[in-house]
Formats: sequence, C-alpha cells, structure tokens
Amino acid sequence: MPFDGITTKKIITELQNTIVGGKINKVFIPSRNEILLSVYTKGKNETLLINISSSYYRMHLTHISKPNPMTPLHFCMVLRKHLIGYVIKNISSEGLDRVVTIDLQGYNELNDVTYKKLIIELMGKYSNVVLTNEKGIIIDSFKHFSSSETSREILPAHPYLPVENVKKDILSVSQSEFMEDVIHQKQPIDKIISSLYTGISTTFIKYQLENLAKDASLPHLYTSILQIYNHLADCTRFTIYEKDYTVEYGQSAETASEFLDQFYAAKEELALLSSYRNNLLKLVLANLNRITKKLQVIQEKQKECEEMDIFRIYGELLTANLYQISSDYRKDSITLNNFYEENTPITIPLNTTMSPADNAKNYFKKYHKLKNTREIVAKQKQEFSLLLDYLQSIIFELENAQTLQDIDEIYEEITENHVLKIGENPSGLKTVSQSKVKKVAPKKTSPTIEPLTYCIDGFTFLVGKNNKQNDYLSTKVGRNEDLWFHTKDFHGSHGILKCNGSSEKVTQDTIIACAKIVANHSKAKNSSNVPVDYCFVKYVKKPSGSKPGMVIYTHNKTVYVTP
Repeated sequence: MPFDGITTKKIITELQNTIVGGKINKVFIPSRNEILLSVYTKGKNETLLINISSSYYRMHLTHISKPNPMTPLHFCMVLRKHLIGYVIKNISSEGLDRVVTIDLQGYNELNDVTYKKLIIELMGKYSNVVLTNEKGIIIDSFKHFSSSETSREILPAHPYLPVENVKKDILSVSQSEFMEDVIHQKQPIDKIISSLYTGISTTFIKYQLENLAKDASLPHLYTSILQIYNHLADCTRFTIYEKDYTVEYGQSAETASEFLDQFYAAKEELALLSSYRNNLLKLVLANLNRITKKLQVIQEKQKECEEMDIFRIYGELLTANLYQISSDYRKDSITLNNFYEENTPITIPLNTTMSPADNAKNYFKKYHKLKNTREIVAKQKQEFSLLLDYLQSIIFELENAQTLQDIDEIYEEITENHVLKIGENPSGLKTVSQSKVKKVAPKKTSPTIEPLTYCIDGFTFLVGKNNKQNDYLSTKVGRNEDLWFHTKDFHGSHGILKCNGSSEKVTQDTIIACAKIVANHSKAKNSSNVPVDYCFVKYVKKPSGSKPGMVIYTHNKTVYVTP
C-alpha cells in the first residue's frame, strides 16, 4: 500500500501528540532519500524519519539507527543552519492530501522571533522536502525542479506554489454525490474511488469491501470510509493485507510509527538483500563464465597435445633413415616403413624449405613443446576445475542467503580468496563489507555469524551457512569423535553432530535426521533419495591451500534420504 492520505492523516494525528512543542536538536541525512530530525520533547528524544524515495515515501517516528555519512549533503547543512533550535508549533495537512506542513518557530541572529515551514510532499517520484521562510519564499529544497520538468518551479529564492490537486476530497462530498460519481463507472470500484478521490489507495478500498462482505454497498462503503477518518486518533490501527498494509477500525497496542517502522524496515532490507545478492551474483557469474571459457581453451589445447606422439614418431623415423635420404631431398612428403607398427608404410609431411635432418629436428621440437604444454594445461585444468567448483558453491550460498549479514560474510570470503578484484564493490550498498572493499581483512578463526543449531535426540547438530562456516565447523569445532555430514556429489552445508564422547549412543534414526537436515541445506534439497556421506571428524582433512569449504574425507558411510 502506498503511503496514502488516510495513513498520512493517521501519522499526523500521532505526531501532534508526540513531537509538537518539541525542539529540533539534530538533523541527519543518511542517504539521498531520507532525512532524520531529532526532536527533544517531553523529557526525551524522538526521531522523525522523512523518506522521499519513489517506492517507500513516508514519514513517521523511528527507533532504527541509520549510518551518518562523513560528508553531509548540502541540504543537510541548510537544514542544520535553519532548523536546529526551532520549536515545532504545528503539523498539518489539507484533508487527505499527502502534503504535510510542519510549522516552526525560532530566533534569528538578532534574537528576533522567526517562523519557517518545512513542507513534506509525499507524491511518488515527485516526493520532496521544501524549506520556506515566513513569507513563503523557498530557502532550499531536497530536490530542485524547473518549470520544464514539472508544472511548478521548486528552486531557492522562488515563491512556493502549493501542489495543484485535481482530485476530489471525499470528506467534502455527500453520500449521494459519492454514489453519483461511482455508480456509472465501468472500472472496478477500488480503482474508480482511487482515481476520483485524493489520498485513497486501492488497497484501502479492497480491504473495506472485503470487511463489509455481503453489505458491500456504496452507502455502507461511504460510511465505513468516514468512520475510519473520524476515528483515526482513537479507534484505528494498521493491519497486514495482501503482503501490504492498510488502516482498519479497531484498537492496537502499538503506535502507527512502530508499525510503519517495522514494516518498511523489513521491506527495505528485503529489497537491499535482493539488490546486493543479484549484483554480487552477477560478478560471480562473470568470473564463472571466464573460468568456463578458459577450461574450453584448455580442452582444445589438450586435444592438440594428443597428436604429440605422431610428431615424435615422424622425427625418429626421419632420423633413423637419414643415411638413405639425400640431404638435398626437397619434396613435400616422404614414405618410410614405420618400425613401431610392423614396418607399415607411413607418409611423413615435409617442409620443402628444410633438409630432412632439419625436418626431423622440427618434429622433435613440436613434440617437446606439446609435451610441456600438456603438463602445464593439466595443472591449469585441475586448478580451474577446483575454482569452477568453488564458484558454483558460492552461487549456491548466495541463492540461499537469508540476511544481509549472510551475504556480507560471503563477500568477505570471496574477496579474501581473490575471486573478486580488491576494490570491486558488488553493489555500492552501505553494508558491513563496504568498509572492507579497499583493504582485505585478515582471515578470522571464526565466522561473524553463528552456524545453524539443531537439537536432535539430545545431541547438538551444527550446520554451516557458507564455506567459511563449513571450514570453521570441520576444522575448529568438530572433535575427533564427532560425526561429520555432507551431501555426496552436491554442493551444500557441512554438518557436525556433537557426540560429546558418546558416539556409540548415536542411533541410525539420529544419523538419518542429521542427513535430512544436511540434504535440506544443499543443492539437492528438492530431490529425493539424496546420498549423504558421514564419517568421524578425524577422517576429514583440509588440503593445504585449498579453497574454503573444500575438504577430503575417508572411512565414510552413505545414507539415502529425502529432505
């Protein structure tokens, strides 16, 4: 649900009882879409959040801290100069309009009383915050608009022109007028009312119609809208509806700001998580494609190297028969008996510009070159195959990451292991990992996020959420007598069953339960009969120099489970 006029009025009603009369003591602009005003009121500090992004425009009190940039934006400095020390005298809006005016009173340098207005326009992509003096002249605004961009100019030193509203105010029309407006329209009722009347969203109308059920007539709907408006202060609350929210009639233990603060924080984190994951995934996939192409080149080189033995045979046959070949022999081929295949005749191509002896040397040179190439590309193939496997495990981790901290730890892991270039920021987002972009943090003995913990038949079962955690569990947490689990031939989490010296008490049912959990945290989670290997931790080894999450193990057994 967009931050509509009903929500705006509800918040204004709440703010009038909380921060009106308070004094602004701090101003922050944590991002290019948000303003935080710290207001000292009734013996404590309250923080007013104003967001003017196109998707999450809103205003309410917040208790969620935001990072304060080292270099403040210009508008932040303007607000600090003009607002700090000013008292909020009133907060208001016209009807269900989404333009909120905060009236402020303070003192200038000459200690004279002055008045200013902070006007918050919550209008999608045209949302803005405008500061004016008592004469209505714009001091400055968050966004500047010229007459060529919008129907009115929002520029410093220009008079502030109110937003022209072409929609009707439902509070000023009678029931008969309301029915006359709506009844002849052919669109759905929610869209009709939203398009005709200011400040009313389709989500709000849908919810009202659903609540009215059989009584969902136009007169009842009109009465329901006015009832909610008339009781915004005391008998309305927010409720989740169709993955969104709306206002309904009823009581609530939480304030409107508390609800909106939690709702938008979850929504923004989800959007941030998706953006961060997708951008990081894009970089990892680019590296994976690069490695895949290198492996294709290596395979082509290996095919070329398969011909090296024929060059050796050509050279040896030419050398063995030089005594009967004239040194001035200049034909493009020669047929000799191949003593490697029972003297079967073989035709050897020759370079006519070279002597037979030089042709033999040239074939030996080609042979040794391809032999060396084969050894080099064999090592490269092994290295790139391991790296490809590692990148595929990173993709699995990213697809299953649930929080920003999860992705942050994955980013830290691949940066430490030089999968991404140092300084290659995947998203530009201000997360924990951004502070590590220029300088790679040293490897830690333990991850920053705790592994998943389960209790199975009285035993503790730990499951890693990424490769670093897998290594931590397999090499640091697990003891020799503990059991180690991992899906066979599938990327996934490592699991450690803490046996506490009582491995003989672990039943087959416990092993199967652990195997199901591990299979559920693997790439085979949607499959059936998934093979899961398990063994004692003492049989799990991490090869020196191997990538995170890569181990070798022996003495294992396999169970087949369905996640």
